[in-house]
Amino acid sequence: MSDGPRALLRRLLDAALASALPARCVPPHLPDPPAGRTVVVGAGKAAASMAQALEAHWRGPLEGLVVTRYGHRVPTQAIEVVEAAHPVPDAGGREAAARILATAGGLGADDLALCLVSGGGSALLTLPAPGIALEDKQAVTGALLRSGAAIGEINVVRKHLSAIKGGRLGAACHPARVVSLLISDVPGDDPAVIGSGPTVPDPTTFADALGVLRKYGIDGPAAVIRHLESAADETPKAGDARLAGAETRIVATPAMALAAAAQAARAAGCEPVILGDALEGEARVLAAEHAALAQRAAPGTVLLSGGEATVTVTGAGRGGPNAEYALALALALDGAPGICAIACDTDGIDGTEDNAGAQVAPETLARAQACGEDAAARLAANDAYGYFAALGDLVMTGPTLTNVNDFRAILVQG
Repeated sequence: MSDGPRALLRRLLDAALASALPARCVPPHLPDPPAGRTVVVGAGKAAASMAQALEAHWRGPLEGLVVTRYGHRVPTQAIEVVEAAHPVPDAGGREAAARILATAGGLGADDLALCLVSGGGSALLTLPAPGIALEDKQAVTGALLRSGAAIGEINVVRKHLSAIKGGRLGAACHPARVVSLLISDVPGDDPAVIGSGPTVPDPTTFADALGVLRKYGIDGPAAVIRHLESAADETPKAGDARLAGAETRIVATPAMALAAAAQAARAAGCEPVILGDALEGEARVLAAEHAALAQRAAPGTVLLSGGEATVTVTGAGRGGPNAEYALALALALDGAPGICAIACDTDGIDGTEDNAGAQVAPETLARAQACGEDAAARLAANDAYGYFAALGDLVMTGPTLTNVNDFRAILVQG
């Protein structure tokens, strides 16, 4: 281990990110050009970079539109890129989604619809169902994000409040050939969950969506509850003829990113142990479990994990699930010697903040105490961002232009 621990942990993160860059993972999965038009549509934090990679390797004419998060645009020539809000949708996303759905409706049997979907696509591809206002979707999305609901649960609700998600975009493309290229940011890599599955059959129902809201005590807005209770227009299911010929190709996953980090760890003389690529649950609970594992691990071990931690927000502080995980990990380790860690969202945005995550070292708590920081109080206030900002230990990557979910690495030094 020639690198210092901080530099080594950052190298592991960079290796994970590099494995999921669209320039690397998109080209091997491109289909053959069609006899007719090739129309590109899509949504997600990586949508623009996926479109750019597609343009660089496509043989023939292209056209289309993708929507990405503000600040995630990259230059493209034939494919238009629109920016919109994430994770709470805005009018920009609604207008882009309406244009995408209209474009899909004009395709013929000789045409190819190339759908580029990545994490964040569900919020960015926002077209409320009839009777649902954008403000209704904003309100219910905010409530779900604060509730601690898992991403799969949130997307069940989103699909049943949408005119485009849950297979509806794929159905609108019929009779064109549909090929979807997906970068997975969800535990289990389920295409029906990634971006709320706009081009694949939806196994969930209106009753499931209503059950999610009830589970987390969300009883409004009234228009949302009425829409879900009426169950008037169910999403396309398996066996729907409009989706029969659709193909789905997952081009990057959390497991691939962890494998790349593991390879980098071995090259640095460490022994990687992958705890899982689909870990879910409260960030602080996950951190306590991982702290216990780290304290039992042999020197030279790197514990790697991915998935999607959640936070039930009760305080008024700042910070996403990765920073909260890091703060809870520091408290659980309580200065244990030789253990350092990094926890980041691979899109470069932890929750709604400008950091990817944070780093932890044995001296984290002592340094904080020396400058008047109370780790337990910050955690209680859900203010991990403020804590690590005071220490200068936030990880800032900027938009990474990909998204394979959380990345966590704990280094146990010899």
